[in-house]
Amino acid sequence: MFGVYGAGGRRGAVAAGCAVVALLGLTGCGGGGDGDGKGGAARSPAPSRTAATDEGLTEAQLTAAAFTDGERAGGLTASEYTLDGPLGDSYTADPAACQPLVSLAGDVSDYEPVAQVQRKADKPEEMLGVTVDVTLRSYGNGEAAKVMESLDRAGRECAGGLTEERAVARAAYEKVEPAALPAFAEEADEAKAYRFTVLDVKGKLKLYEYLTVLRSGSTTLAFRAEILGTQDIGGVPEDVMAAQWKKFRAARA
Repeated sequence: MFGVYGAGGRRGAVAAGCAVVALLGLTGCGGGGDGDGKGGAARSPAPSRTAATDEGLTEAQLTAAAFTDGERAGGLTASEYTLDGPLGDSYTADPAACQPLVSLAGDVSDYEPVAQVQRKADKPEEMLGVTVDVTLRSYGNGEAAKVMESLDRAGRECAGGLTEERAVARAAYEKVEPAALPAFAEEADEAKAYRFTVLDVKGKLKLYEYLTVLRSGSTTLAFRAEILGTQDIGGVPEDVMAAQWKKFRAARA
């Protein structure tokens, strides 16, 4: 699912080239595996708010509701990916039940989105700063709610860790824990948040990533935040999530 990984992030660095990542010693190149854990703060859907059963929003509708290139999102700046965004179909999990924690891309997920729009938010001048991947996905036939169910199940079943596998790199997730939900989460139909502890290639340094996923009807909004270093940023920046949520709600009003 994720990102969140622009040029300054662990995943973005892999996409840009293994040489940079290897130089920083934060992930390995060669095999294919990364790991995640489990857990996540969650809010169940209210009885009066059910999953949408329509055909989902179109790409044009998602684009209208997403950040635009250069838009300010809290203290960060939003932009479009010049290449395919991270958290795509090259990210798979071992065991497979942990897949929702790694990527919700249609080719590797049980549920194919009708449409998807992906952005990143960061400070372009800070190569080692916080990067947030923002992905809006729409689903038909009530499958958005099923995505949230699979995410919750993965969080519970993968508590002991997992491996995230890619074509060129791997990283072991030591554990996944519940993370705080944003203040506006009660406005969503469902919301889940996770904190990932990721081991570096030598198994000595610990890196921290955060994932928050919100569902509104047939649409999910996923935010994944990381920093290329050992600092614990404490969560996905709430001002970024709040800005995207506000724009999404306004577009759907």
